[in-house]
Amino acid sequence: MAVAIVTGASSGIGSAIARRYVSQGASVVLADIENEHGELLAADLQREGGRVIFVHCDVSNPDHHQHCVESALRAFGRLDIAVNNAGVAGLGAPTASYPVIEWKRTIDIDLSGVFYGLRAQIPVMVEQGGGAIVAVSSILGNVAYAQAPAYCAAKHGVVGLVQAAALDHSHQGVRINAVGPAFIDTPMIAGIMHDEEASRQAIARHPIGRIGRPEEVASVVAFLTSDDASFITGSYIPIDGGYLAQ
Repeated sequence: MAVAIVTGASSGIGSAIARRYVSQGASVVLADIENEHGELLAADLQREGGRVIFVHCDVSNPDHHQHCVESALRAFGRLDIAVNNAGVAGLGAPTASYPVIEWKRTIDIDLSGVFYGLRAQIPVMVEQGGGAIVAVSSILGNVAYAQAPAYCAAKHGVVGLVQAAALDHSHQGVRINAVGPAFIDTPMIAGIMHDEEASRQAIARHPIGRIGRPEEVASVVAFLTSDDASFITGSYIPIDGGYLAQ
């Protein structure tokens, strides 16, 4: 059975992806900076019969990614799948006055965190003969919002990084793709969805007439890391209810 690492696994999209893999019989390393939530999820999945472990991971630290990979190898013997999902929304502020410390934090987590993951995951997959990686970008990896320069830059960067990595390593059997969720019902947008007017506006941005569910993102990620997607690499797949078609 497959072995997967999922970063940002303790809640939201990451949790849904981890649950999807467990439901398919995969062994999963739950990687997150939130120890309490991650350990609770691991215990929950273990009670349901899942083969999972939790590993503390600050994705902005390259050593933590290496530790995640080593933990997967120790616990399960190999690494077939990696989903670099962890991210933050970043501060909302105009570009000219955006605080440098917030810029660095957002880029470190949302972009460099993906690079550090790839750097740790790819060599193991190459050595064992192949694997599949998905990075979670955003619709803002294709378009932009005002007052979100760091997030937009990071998520655009993830798409370019994935394409470059796919060109470097697809011939070695490692497929690498990105997904671009729109508004998904997760803790990251809870503040918006609890405000009636903001919620109405968010929903109106999606031609499908609603925001997405984490499970819908998990389904696409699971497909991209399956043998059914064996000819897909270097791609950016929106999961956006028609958002980018406008």
